[in-house]
Amino acid sequence: MSGVVGRTVGAGNEGYWPSPWPGEDAGPARLQTASDRGSVGFAGAEVDVVFRQSIATTMAVLRKPGEVFVLGHTAGPEAISWVERVDPRSLEVVGRSVDLPGGPTWPGGLAAHANGSLYVVFGQHAHRLDAELNLIASRELPRHAPYNSFVILPDGHLVTKDFGGVLPGQDASAHVASPTELVVLEPDGLAIVARITLPEPSIARISASGDTVFVVGTTALHRLVWDGTALVLDDTFVAPYLQVDGQTYGWDPVIALDAVWFLDDGFGSERYAGTFRGQGVNVAPLHLARVGLLSGAVTLTEICGLPGGVVANPPLVDVERRIVVGFDSGNGILVAFDVADDGTCTERWRRDQNHASHLLLRADSGDLLTTDHDADAMSDVLVVLDIETGNERVRVPSGSPVQSVLFPAEGWDDDVYYCSFAGIARLSLRGR
Repeated sequence: MSGVVGRTVGAGNEGYWPSPWPGEDAGPARLQTASDRGSVGFAGAEVDVVFRQSIATTMAVLRKPGEVFVLGHTAGPEAISWVERVDPRSLEVVGRSVDLPGGPTWPGGLAAHANGSLYVVFGQHAHRLDAELNLIASRELPRHAPYNSFVILPDGHLVTKDFGGVLPGQDASAHVASPTELVVLEPDGLAIVARITLPEPSIARISASGDTVFVVGTTALHRLVWDGTALVLDDTFVAPYLQVDGQTYGWDPVIALDAVWFLDDGFGSERYAGTFRGQGVNVAPLHLARVGLLSGAVTLTEICGLPGGVVANPPLVDVERRIVVGFDSGNGILVAFDVADDGTCTERWRRDQNHASHLLLRADSGDLLTTDHDADAMSDVLVVLDIETGNERVRVPSGSPVQSVLFPAEGWDDDVYYCSFAGIARLSLRGR
């Protein structure tokens, strides 16, 4: 295929297959970018969109050139998952795994491992598949709860944790979460080789840089180190981020620019109704949280200053341009900040836009893939922005009637993939 450029795997990505997008958010630091692709970019270009309806399409990942694998699942307390290989242009299914045992539903994760296998964590189970989607190994995880994905460490071990949030249909006022437990799995047969319980629950997905794992708890950010046999909690690094009356828990952390970044006011995400707009119940304004890696100091920057905010996903950090993009899905605000050398954030641009999914940056071109949900038209619109100015480069319907809260991915040929609970779409340059 044209436009295929190799990816230099950075520190902490050694456990992944060396493709442009081997796992969710492009790697365990959650930078949401394939930084050295040499992509053409969408500025001034005509584009095509292909959409295929499919149930609960969580994410796409790339393995060898031309290989695109997609994770899907059903819903409910005894849900199943599966992995499809799809044609990279038409999105038609060219291969499928067997139904994989799952459990309680929350979106899980899929990644291409450095050993060539594909790994799935969904519900109460972890699975290993080969590249032909044959099942090699499965493991039931300790708690009867959904496990919300995993990271792969440089030595190939997988780290996962249980999801401590309210599930759709549950009574939020009656929900009591247990302190979260991290589980380490060896990659061959998925045997559990280490376990550690943190002081509090966690709703967010975990992130990692090398052998250091970060977990956003319901009140504080925690840091652990993998020593080859155990995950060791760093008791000297506990960063409480709940500092404002009415503020609620944070979501997935991004590791960049000597800090960990995440968005708060995650409570109420179970109220998703095909859109997050107008579904927020938080009293305190939603914040971009920054925690310094050396000091552990916490800085909060308001996204829009309004009550009723909610998110379920992370911000994006453009390392080269020192820009951080955050959003408030409840109030429909998307905002970018310049990051000074001392970590201070100053607003660069803002937009009224109904965005809710993970973001994606094409670092060389400055293309920022976002969405804008139109509830009246029942259309989630793909919007490519210039990350420096916030100006639109592309605006085109994705084909999904519901707002995506899931994971986009880079493609092989100057294209990107969009995933939602209604299906998967490919946005490409016209004729590519």
